[in-house]
Amino acid sequence: MSDLLRIAIVGFGEIACRQHVPAIAKTSGAALVAVVDPVKTPPGLPYFRDLQELLRDGPEIDAIALCTPPQLRQALAAAALAAGKHVLLEKPPGSTLSELAPLIAAAHEANRTLFATWHSRYAPAIGPARKLLASRTIKKVTIIWKEDVRVWHPGQTWIFEAGGFGVFDPGINALSILTEILPQQVFVRSAVLDFPANREGPIAADIELSDEDGLPIRAEFDFRQTGPPSWDVVCETEAGPVTLSKGGRQLRDGNRLVVDATDDEYPALYRRFVALTSEGKSDVDLAPLRLVADSFMLGRRRLVEAFED
Repeated sequence: MSDLLRIAIVGFGEIACRQHVPAIAKTSGAALVAVVDPVKTPPGLPYFRDLQELLRDGPEIDAIALCTPPQLRQALAAAALAAGKHVLLEKPPGSTLSELAPLIAAAHEANRTLFATWHSRYAPAIGPARKLLASRTIKKVTIIWKEDVRVWHPGQTWIFEAGGFGVFDPGINALSILTEILPQQVFVRSAVLDFPANREGPIAADIELSDEDGLPIRAEFDFRQTGPPSWDVVCETEAGPVTLSKGGRQLRDGNRLVVDATDDEYPALYRRFVALTSEGKSDVDLAPLRLVADSFMLGRRRLVEAFED
């Protein structure tokens, strides 16, 4: 392989255009060399209609970044690993938990990297929040993760289809932060999921969680918020609240602003991907996906009014 990690993006939707392309361009030791998408044709790059066409006729590549809807990722990741390529999985890593175990085994067998990414964990305030909370006694956690689906996911009809996660597509970002900053494993205790009468995925969810010591945790997810989004995690401690906001870009300790930084999540993801491939390691943490699966398993389904995009 080349010293440069040559990457092809598979699935050239909004997240690939807005985040992955500029992040790869900023990453030393990585280069975007091809794109696969059945519809979009990016300028200035070799373009292929499907993965098999890329593998057969495309330029030499070392890695695949899978940015398709989650329902498609398992088969594409399996094919890429079988072809000897490293694989980066956009979040969520798949539609089910069971489909990830064979991919982990295949990556190990092929001596290739499998990286299940949780981009919100790489937000600039997450590391400082974890360190701050390690010295505190946490008494309660409240997550408010609400946004306007029409603004943040325009035209993405797959998100409300079976396996598309609905409001858990952004909500899993909050759960990835939660499982990163708390010292103990977290469990879902109960959930109420709001399903529009004309959709297969939930538009809102209220979830009660706790750790092994009974720490009360509540998460509120909603796709129906208008105006600015709310991406907040508030940890009540014996010394006052520790608040993560703006999706993990801002941290306050009480009233004191500790971190207020710009978005560097995806460049950090790709720096991690380059490091993993050079070290011959994988990184597949499924804790956030388990919490989503448990929410669907335990959740009480509540029908709400039809939703039209």
